Amino acid sequence: MKIKNLIKKVSCIALSAVMLNIPTVSFAHAADDIAHDPTRDVQTEGVGNPFGYGERNTPADASTAEIRAINHAMSVQEVKYAMYKEIDEHWDLISVRLGQTEREMVYALFLGLGTRESTLGGNGDGADIETAFSQGFGVSSAHAYGTMQTAVTAFADCDPTFMKEDNVPEMYQYSFTESNFYDAIISNHMGIRKILHFIEIAINEDKLEGYQIVRGALKAFNTGWVTYTGENDGYYKNYPDEIISLARWYYEEGHLYDNVFSWTNDERVEKYRQGNVWEWWGDGVASMAPVETQPTTEPKDDILYGDVNLDGKVDVSDAVMLSDVILCKKELSDISAVNADIDKSLEIDCFDLLLIRNLIIGT
Repeated sequence: MKIKNLIKKVSCIALSAVMLNIPTVSFAHAADDIAHDPTRDVQTEGVGNPFGYGERNTPADASTAEIRAINHAMSVQEVKYAMYKEIDEHWDLISVRLGQTEREMVYALFLGLGTRESTLGGNGDGADIETAFSQGFGVSSAHAYGTMQTAVTAFADCDPTFMKEDNVPEMYQYSFTESNFYDAIISNHMGIRKILHFIEIAINEDKLEGYQIVRGALKAFNTGWVTYTGENDGYYKNYPDEIISLARWYYEEGHLYDNVFSWTNDERVEKYRQGNVWEWWGDGVASMAPVETQPTTEPKDDILYGDVNLDGKVDVSDAVMLSDVILCKKELSDISAVNADIDKSLEIDCFDLLLIRNLIIGT
């Protein structure tokens, strides 16, 4: 049935293009290629959310099985860009807290973390990875899910006997529900927030300095404790030092945006495990300096399908603009392109034009 529908759709697009002389406009690349617009200045703009992720990856009213199935279907590339979406949305805060102004190095750091914890879905699991759940949902403080294996402790309203992680007021803290816990985007959001939670402790309580702040926060992500415990401690070699080595591999080998992944103890990374592995990270100063952020209310999904001109509503002006885009091959901004892809086919074509007509007339 799916093949027949695909053939029917392709045939319909081709026929419509011939009859109306309407070309299709693609705004995504092949799965193994870069997904965002390569002309973007990633350092200042980020990658632009080319897969159109909202504040959730799944419907809030979906069952846990449905949510996990959606996350399971994600490719390695989609898992990567889902992480970047959250990094970009909180870039000013993250860059100050980590002391790192190079955005792609921060992308790489979280790829390293995701690789250490879940191999970025490279085993065919997408973002659907769960650990320490044998005792039941939320019973164990180590119960974790998603790309970064974000534990239940990161969420508000979890077991009150767990140590609270309420020291990151700049980022919204989701409540502990199955709908939130098992959503890949929310899990990423809370994983980033969890790192920042430990950054604050590393700076204000453990008085760490330099790269030891980020190193300690990563160690704590795994153990729950930031405290420095000795340079030869396996807690460092096997976790934060492995993460930064994996991060450098993604960065230096050019695998930030494709479907290529690494894994813990991957021999290809060995040359990046030599010497002071944190020297690559640089000498930026992690800081608790105030950062102007949006109010910490629950984020809303900002995709308004059909709002091509980004004026907050869907009307005839959007249809006219979409027609112009299709007929004249005009380019759209990333957000407009996501809104214009109403059928979520990753192409802007006559089917989207038909759907926007239906939205306008209310059918």
